[in-house]
Amino acid sequence: METYIMKILAVFACVLAGCLAQKPHPCSSPRLLSGALMVSTQNEKLEAYIRYEYDAMGQRIRLKELGAYENKSFTYDALLLFRQAVMYEINHKNHTCKKRPLKADFHPMGIPKTAGLLGQAVVGSSSGPGQGLLVNTWMGDLPDKQGKYLSTVTEFGCIPVSTAYQNAKFGWVVTSFFNNVVGISDPGQLNPPDFCPDAEMEDGAEEPVDFLSLFL
Repeated sequence: METYIMKILAVFACVLAGCLAQKPHPCSSPRLLSGALMVSTQNEKLEAYIRYEYDAMGQRIRLKELGAYENKSFTYDALLLFRQAVMYEINHKNHTCKKRPLKADFHPMGIPKTAGLLGQAVVGSSSGPGQGLLVNTWMGDLPDKQGKYLSTVTEFGCIPVSTAYQNAKFGWVVTSFFNNVVGISDPGQLNPPDFCPDAEMEDGAEEPVDFLSLFL
């Protein structure tokens, strides 16, 4: 009987070790996320704190920014509606909106299948329960092969932790996510305010807006 039990325990230990040793795979983040992020650049020209709401099902993103560019402070509120190819710049103080074309495809948060795993690590400590966070760091190519990016997400849940990529104007651009919550507490934030829908598409805009340009 004892021998039989030992065999069962040995098999269980092998199965458990196999599960823990599985290689991380590219993943998709939750389809509804909200939280905050910080953006900073290598040349120190831009720093921004941003509250965000993210809806992958409706392809909508809301960004509320507070930051400094070349030592001048700014605030910015934008609603990106990818399916309509429209972006609203919202001014609640004046109850006005600017409507601009959105030249970008919607890319869900997560790790693309083309990314390569750089490594796995524990943020914090692995000495005790709740003292650390298991994360995976990946590397891949930016769209149109314009450079490389690094992206770190949690092993469980594929929650974004940080991203970094090189930009000709700013050098390395680093984004750090925190206070992420699965879900959106106020879905109304992803709809244009009452004073926005009648806004006309601006003529003579310098160029259509893409997602990355909101941070640069």
